[in-house]
Amino acid sequence: MNFLVYSVINNYQKFKMNNTIFFSLYNLAHQSVFLDWVIVFCANILGNILILISCIFLLFYTNGFMSFKNFSLKLNLEDRFKNLILVFSSASIAWVFTTFLKSIIASPRPFMVFNSLVPLFIHGGMDSFPSGHATFFMALAVSVYLINKRLGSYLIMGAIFIGLARIASGVHFPIDILFGYIIGLTFSIIFCYIFKGKFINSILDYVLAILTKRL
Repeated sequence: MNFLVYSVINNYQKFKMNNTIFFSLYNLAHQSVFLDWVIVFCANILGNILILISCIFLLFYTNGFMSFKNFSLKLNLEDRFKNLILVFSSASIAWVFTTFLKSIIASPRPFMVFNSLVPLFIHGGMDSFPSGHATFFMALAVSVYLINKRLGSYLIMGAIFIGLARIASGVHFPIDILFGYIIGLTFSIIFCYIFKGKFINSILDYVLAILTKRL
């Protein structure tokens, strides 16, 4: 494991493009209190807003307008819960997969590689690659995009802002974010095809039919 840690650290230091992009974004930090607040907000808080927007959309959006009254009678709850399961199961399992990768790939955070670097907040240690945040929110955004392209496009932009902000904060390298995006994108597409299968749909229809009857 020590050899793996040493190898990963050396690879980070030798990957000049990775470091160049990192410092071009990190140099935005510590310039002003307001800019630091914006970066930290995007890195830590924006994701919660994206989750909330996704939940509201998947439950209440229909035919071009938002309907908050009697939605259990007016809308097809089974389809809405099925979309919720699709979106959040793809994002959650992608995050679990990323967490597993972190446990077997020892990768130091930027503030551990560069001793003089001061991050805007401390997060993690030898678990930088790949980024769990980038994975989760890209999977969430692409899954929503496959349901509604307009909202999905905004969520993808939000996921990109989160990734860039976590680089600027000094807690991730660009390569961590990039591979997180790739994993999230892959899982969202795979889950979309899985949920189109008759077997999975029949199980979901049965379970959701029981649940919706109780609402």
